[in-house]
Amino acid sequence: MQFPHPSRTSAGVLTLAAALLLGGCASRGPLPTFYDFGPPAAPVAQTTSAPLPVLVIADANGPSWLDTQRMYYRLLYADAQQSRPYAYNRWNTPPLQLLSQRLKTRVAQGGVKVLSTTDAAAGIPLLRIDVDDFSQNFDSEKQSSGQVTLRASLFRGHQLLDQKTFSRNSRAASADAQGGAQALALASDAVAADLLAWLGTLNIPKE
Repeated sequence: MQFPHPSRTSAGVLTLAAALLLGGCASRGPLPTFYDFGPPAAPVAQTTSAPLPVLVIADANGPSWLDTQRMYYRLLYADAQQSRPYAYNRWNTPPLQLLSQRLKTRVAQGGVKVLSTTDAAAGIPLLRIDVDDFSQNFDSEKQSSGQVTLRASLFRGHQLLDQKTFSRNSRAASADAQGGAQALALASDAVAADLLAWLGTLNIPKE
């Protein structure tokens, strides 16, 4: 009876192990790429006093799909009612958290002292944000934009002082997840600027 040569046996085992390892890597697919809004743009020079001295900004509310790290897009030219997730692209933080932090940063850059709900004191106005849309929309296979729409409600105690809806659209530089992330960051910054300007027009009564 002939036995396998030791060197041949070892080579066969190593080849099998390598094939299994490569097969396992291939079955997992590409590693996901993570995106965020990047650093905020430099604040615009203040020409007037801050709209409010102190403001509490609550974390943004929105649909459940904005409270995950999945990146979604819509093919307006094919099926506008269907929201589709990217396979290998993610937000590094859920969009509701990204948007909340960006709005707080931009309002603070506008000269307002921004507090969280846990630091709120009686009589300080509270801004509540409800997000209606935050998505990358494809008008065609090669052209997309980032759409951000939200509703801002300003309260003092249980009294609604004012409410306004803001909507901004920013064209994406590329028809992919990277372009969508950049466009949504630009649209979010534009909404934040509109929000800050709106706050400056309000005549908040003193208690």
